[in-house]
Amino acid sequence: MVKSRKINMSDHLGHIRETYQVLGMSCASCAVSVESTLSAQKGVREARVNLSNSTVFVEFDPQIVTPDELRKAVEAAGYELVIEKQDDPEEAGRLQREEYLSLKRKTTGAILLAIPVFVIGMFFMHMPYGNWIMLAFTLPVMLFFGRDFFVHAYKQFRHGRANMDTLVAVSTGVAFLFSLFNTIWPEYWTERGLEAHVYYEAAAVIIALILLGRLLEARARFSTSTAIKKLMGLQPKTVVKIEGDGREVEIPIKEVSVGDVLVVKPGDKIPVDGSVTGGVSFVDESMITGEPIPVEKTSGSVVYAGTINQKGSFRFRAEKVGNETILAHIIKMVQEAQGSKAPVQKLVDRIAGIFVPVVMGIAVLTFVIWMLVGGEEAFTHALLTSITVLVIACPCALGLATPTAIMVGIGKGAENNILIKDAEGLEMMHLVNAIVLDKTGTITEGQPVVTDMSWRGEDRREVYRGILSAIERRSEHPLADAVVESLRAGSVTDIEVKDFETSVGKGVIAYAGGEVYGVGNRKLLEDMHVALTGEEDVLASGWEEEGKTVVFFAGREGVIAVIAIADKIKVTSGQAIKTLQRMGVEVYMLTGDNTRTARRVADILGVHRFKSEVMPSDKADFIRELQQEGKIVAMVGDGINDSQALAQADVSIAMGRGSDIAMDVAEVTLITSDLNVLPKAINLSVQTVRTIRQNLFWAFIYNVIGIPLAAGVLYPFTGFLLNPMIAAAAMAFSSVSVVTNSLRIRFKGL
Repeated sequence: MVKSRKINMSDHLGHIRETYQVLGMSCASCAVSVESTLSAQKGVREARVNLSNSTVFVEFDPQIVTPDELRKAVEAAGYELVIEKQDDPEEAGRLQREEYLSLKRKTTGAILLAIPVFVIGMFFMHMPYGNWIMLAFTLPVMLFFGRDFFVHAYKQFRHGRANMDTLVAVSTGVAFLFSLFNTIWPEYWTERGLEAHVYYEAAAVIIALILLGRLLEARARFSTSTAIKKLMGLQPKTVVKIEGDGREVEIPIKEVSVGDVLVVKPGDKIPVDGSVTGGVSFVDESMITGEPIPVEKTSGSVVYAGTINQKGSFRFRAEKVGNETILAHIIKMVQEAQGSKAPVQKLVDRIAGIFVPVVMGIAVLTFVIWMLVGGEEAFTHALLTSITVLVIACPCALGLATPTAIMVGIGKGAENNILIKDAEGLEMMHLVNAIVLDKTGTITEGQPVVTDMSWRGEDRREVYRGILSAIERRSEHPLADAVVESLRAGSVTDIEVKDFETSVGKGVIAYAGGEVYGVGNRKLLEDMHVALTGEEDVLASGWEEEGKTVVFFAGREGVIAVIAIADKIKVTSGQAIKTLQRMGVEVYMLTGDNTRTARRVADILGVHRFKSEVMPSDKADFIRELQQEGKIVAMVGDGINDSQALAQADVSIAMGRGSDIAMDVAEVTLITSDLNVLPKAINLSVQTVRTIRQNLFWAFIYNVIGIPLAAGVLYPFTGFLLNPMIAAAAMAFSSVSVVTNSLRIRFKGL
């Protein structure tokens, strides 16, 4: 991912649309802060943060606001906006990795120092110099490892905002300062007959735990977002150009101009879009169409950048280069669709935005009331109760409520062949009411196989099988491999083939044993003057109606065999689709195949709505239409051609045996070809989201009960004041209860 990439120009508005990298974001709250900061700038029409790859998409008027002004605004909010363009696509990944490693070092350091503080504070609190030892260990945690909490909280405060950083900074900061006071001047309390408690363990452990949660989240995000880089890798770095004098010269791809004639050799990736000027070959266009059968290319045929040439070689004239190629458009659309997603899980941060000032207000109010009505011990009680309110309102349980449930849910998913890369996908899955399935490789096996074969007579079948196998092994046609594979099961006698000749668009003709044979379509039979019998014609037509490709094997005496080739439907697809429909999920099918084949597959599976002969952008548009109808859409695909649609969908699901790029774009990957895992994934989402809500409920109930107790509401009636140490223990218990509730997901069935 480059640091900055111009996406598009809206000339009629004068707006520029740019994608910038953002450093320093650690949670959904950070993403919201960056979005709101940029959206508040004059001249900014739209700002969308993609937390998964640490980028922000901004549409702005350069006459009103400059990129440098946007950078300064984001820096003032506590983050870094990288506006410099980079030619090296690896640079952004390097910066992201450095940021992750820095967070890892801080987390490790905080945990190592927090452990002895916790042990001393909980079990050896009266040991000699114990308070000073805990201060020595806690100070680096506060000033270095947890410094970002305080810096971000201060910058949020300057903008009149509060988030989880604010809550962490206030609670740990007050606990630390109160402990520091009691360490230096314990006499203030002992002279009043009270013990000078310290709460270093609360401050150190809170920071260590919150850092650990953010590290786990960052680790998940760091392993994502390589889709764009891999799409760019589909384009070769150099090409072979034909000069005016006929010489072949290797040049960098960036030097290719429209009109240049280029050479593509067997196995090469096609560098740019263009049209064939000479030669014959078959090209694997699955990254465009998703269909497994390579397409024949002859003079005049159109070829696309990123597609892969098969066995032949050809020359073609470049017609679209650079950002104009189909591959470049796919890269751009994937990037835009990925960036259009705002984080779904904002509940905790929205609540924290209200919860933080409310808690601080309660603490101040508690202090004031006790100063007014506390009598001789007014200041002592006022300070203790306000500190207790802040300690008991620590966001530990609140911060753990979502990530612990997500972690357990992700672990259980892995045990059931469901790899969840993005928590957003897991959270959204339970809301899905429409699932779009790509046909090839998702519903079907993804490769052509011989489904039917009818032979004439029995007397010479083994000989004919040998001849057919020998001819097809010489053929470059992709369907030939399916025929060879089907004949491999029997005992086939290999026969020498001579005078092998390809008839473009029809098939192949060759001599074997002194006789001429042909393998191809109906046009080849016409060239050979071979007529189909009525029975053979009915058989072939029936298979063609089923959407199968029919190949004829013929000799001078007539048709020897009729062969049907198709991409078989997976055995489990029908069952999975019926299960989804019973769950109330609408199922749609998209395919680049022809309408007849698509309708046949849809009828077999009971899919009531499908779309055939679609291009990658058509798939994304279809999903957008469903979204405009108010549907929450999941897309399931396995090919590069599905990457745009996967990025556009509310939930993106890749089949694990598909392309790396489809899996990189997707939030969920099924590491099996069995679609029956889809209903399990939805059930897992339901369980996880239910657990998150339960965790948040208990975290807040704890605060609803604990904060009034901490404020001393029972004191006038019972003389009871909650000790800050007990408050810290209650806070720890709330965290344990949240984790325990999350672990229950493991023991539930899918």
